[in-house]
Amino acid sequence: MPTMSSARRSQWPVWLCWLAMVLDGFDLVVLGTVIPTLIKTGELGFDAVGATFAATISLVGVGLGALFIAPLSDKFGRRKLLIACVASFSLFTIGVAFAPNVAVFSLLRMLAGLGLGACLPAALAYINDYAPAGSAGKSTTRTMTGYHVGAVATALLAIFIVPNWRLMFIIGGVAGLVLLPFLWVKLPESLREVTPVKTGSAEAGSAQAGSPRAAERKPSESANATTGVEHSTVAKPKTGFRDLLQKPYPMVAVGIGIASFMGLLLVYGLNTWLPQLMAAAGYPVSTGLTLLLVLNLGAVAGLFLAGVLADKHGTKKIVLMWFGLSAVFLAILSVKIQNEFLLNAAVFVTGVFVFSSQVLVYAWVSQLFPPRLRGTALGFAAGVGRLGAIVGPAVTGTLVAANIAYPAGFYVFAAAGILAVAALFVVPHEVKTADISVPVDH
Repeated sequence: MPTMSSARRSQWPVWLCWLAMVLDGFDLVVLGTVIPTLIKTGELGFDAVGATFAATISLVGVGLGALFIAPLSDKFGRRKLLIACVASFSLFTIGVAFAPNVAVFSLLRMLAGLGLGACLPAALAYINDYAPAGSAGKSTTRTMTGYHVGAVATALLAIFIVPNWRLMFIIGGVAGLVLLPFLWVKLPESLREVTPVKTGSAEAGSAQAGSPRAAERKPSESANATTGVEHSTVAKPKTGFRDLLQKPYPMVAVGIGIASFMGLLLVYGLNTWLPQLMAAAGYPVSTGLTLLLVLNLGAVAGLFLAGVLADKHGTKKIVLMWFGLSAVFLAILSVKIQNEFLLNAAVFVTGVFVFSSQVLVYAWVSQLFPPRLRGTALGFAAGVGRLGAIVGPAVTGTLVAANIAYPAGFYVFAAAGILAVAALFVVPHEVKTADISVPVDH
């Protein structure tokens, strides 16, 4: 397989990581598009409780994948993990279409989530290995536009396909299978899979961060150029969550973890239950599906804007602003808006801030941690965040079952945005270790 040096000018890695995020976007929205139909028809034995269980167990799989599978990309390489994750997700997603009951449906969704949960951290770690220095915000947010393009495409597809919910899962699984051969042939490995070789200080000083040559150096050597964080250049081929418990990372991990928890609570809570929340508010079901599409269109626009502003003004400043504005607009949605244009505008602007808030957390993680820990740190952020992704749909589903989802659901979401702002205040703009940064030969 090609290495980064042979792909110096190739756009294949950029597009392939983007397409991997499209699959994640599909998984984000697909359950929300079919839940109203499954509850209404009672097919497979679904009711509000069964739908809540399916949504929750799906996210358990995604969270476990992010926490325990994603860190393997730091040990064995991003490329191998991405291929394995896409393959498993695709096969199990096709299997969902043939589930005979709620239990099997939920089990297959959980198994599909294991692969998909590791896909996002691995893809973002890969693209930040590959990107030029000083572009973590834009690289991360632009890659994550695929996440929301996938969500938009899925919501749009559902308008034409639902109530044929089985076809929705078949299309998503087949799309992943189509992507596999391109990943195999065109995606180079970003990290060497052998024990790093000692590199002199001259080479360390001349290699540019994020370049193919820098990607081939030891991850610990490229940390100084890519993240603004001082780290020792002593080789540490073995990485894991225990590294996040060493100074100065524990407080950073706590703040990032809480913010990621709240961010994904918002993302998954809204995408899973927005059509049902709007139905509870008295809007037609078709309006709810359209608003899900509008919400994710706003997300795509917000990602482009957030990345540019984060690289220009600093990621911390922008992510705090984004979470704060998310809380404001979510509170506004608790008031029923009669004018259709104003309703769509409010949902669009809410999407601009809510979804890119979470992506900015990932961009910040990529800046705060060295490349040797990048996959592990992103896996931690995504994995802890998936707990929020579980809580969001579960809490909202409970409110739906109790017939108090509107407006209480939007109050819960607004509170989550405020808590994320509070948590991020404890995270510094950058982290410096006590280690002295010296060439390995010394």
